[in-house]
Amino acid sequence: MEALIPAYLVNKQVIIWNSDQGRYIYQQGYFGKPVGIRKPKSAFFDRPLELTLLEAAFLQETGMIIIYEQNHILDVQTFQEKCKKRFTKFEDLFSVYKDLRNKRYIVRPGLKFGTDFAVYRRGPGIDHSPFLVSIFPRETRIEPIDLVRAGRLATSVRKRYVIATVLSDQQIRYYVFQWNRP
Repeated sequence: MEALIPAYLVNKQVIIWNSDQGRYIYQQGYFGKPVGIRKPKSAFFDRPLELTLLEAAFLQETGMIIIYEQNHILDVQTFQEKCKKRFTKFEDLFSVYKDLRNKRYIVRPGLKFGTDFAVYRRGPGIDHSPFLVSIFPRETRIEPIDLVRAGRLATSVRKRYVIATVLSDQQIRYYVFQWNRP
């Protein structure tokens, strides 16, 4: 597809109403999820595609979609300003999201694991996510109990726990934890 795909900001999601266009976007790297299908078994669905704000911001910035709100086109800066108002840590989350996507990882929400992202090498349904990523602002003080809690959870689901932080010069540092049993 050559033309920008129209997507519409609705509350805290961005919807691609045309199912053919939604399938195309989904097939480009497991972006979004079909409305009403919690875990799609294939990329062949006949429903609108729901994108998170992070996914939409990435796809907009990479020139794949154009975002509308009430029939007005939102440029990249305007859309990202709206995202910053809708949830905290947007800038850090988006920086890490972009970095991981640019490294060809598939990045999905990590809420069910208590993290910001679950990260796949090939994609959900194809392989299991090897990493759980939490983003902490550089000034954040991390308590030891938080590391233990996150590490135990990651270990119990056979994943590595990763802390990502965005430095003042916008470089991203990843700290990977692996628990070993003595």
